[in-house]
Amino acid sequence: MTKTAVITGAGQGIGEGIAHQLAKDGFAIAVADINEKTANQVANDLKQSGYSAKAYKLDVADRNAVFELVQNAVNELGELGVWVNNAGVAFIESFVDSDPKAFERLIDVNLKGTYWGIQAAAKQFLKQGHGGRIVNAASLAGVEASALQSAYSASKFGIRGLTQSAAKELAKDDITVNAYNPGVVRTPMRDAIDKKTAAIKGISIAEQRADVLTEIDRGREATPADVANLVSWLVNPKTEYITGQSFMVDGGMHYL
Repeated sequence: MTKTAVITGAGQGIGEGIAHQLAKDGFAIAVADINEKTANQVANDLKQSGYSAKAYKLDVADRNAVFELVQNAVNELGELGVWVNNAGVAFIESFVDSDPKAFERLIDVNLKGTYWGIQAAAKQFLKQGHGGRIVNAASLAGVEASALQSAYSASKFGIRGLTQSAAKELAKDDITVNAYNPGVVRTPMRDAIDKKTAAIKGISIAEQRADVLTEIDRGREATPADVANLVSWLVNPKTEYITGQSFMVDGGMHYL
């Protein structure tokens, strides 16, 4: 029986990469994103490749909407097997100048959105009665805090805590909860980060990207596929004994 994988923030970047990989792994894909246009495009691309997929407009900060999505996805695509809390936002600003509204929105999406996603998925898995897999998007910035990313770092450190706590509570029910910590992944979000960081530092975007590249031992930026490959591994039955962990996907920027 085909199971469903819900990926939030799947309309572009890492989420899109995860959607394509899990489709190849045999899951029906719920492409959830606040941007309805990009979600539809990804879902259409998947369907044209012969996979089962459907787009859903979702703001993960809206708890009721998250729970509603679970029911819609299960009814329309099939039993829930995987939930990936990938949706997130970021902004670059000095600590003392950070905008309160931007901070609150970031926490609503990154931290609360992940909380609601874990909660909604876990309730569905418990209802189904035979476990499931939850994977959360943390970050290198949630392992080693970054200057100019105070709010983002705080949210990602928090997600690692949520991952551990949920894993401890849900392990007895065969629900695993893990996280991935990307380093520098070339996505539209990363483009915006580099643009703002370069402006604050008074350097060109090319110089900013070159500076960051010197910190990556593997000598290249990550691709969405690099992260998607890890997620694919984490939701494979062969890794059902692994839970509560957060894995670096950074090409050697930080060693735990």
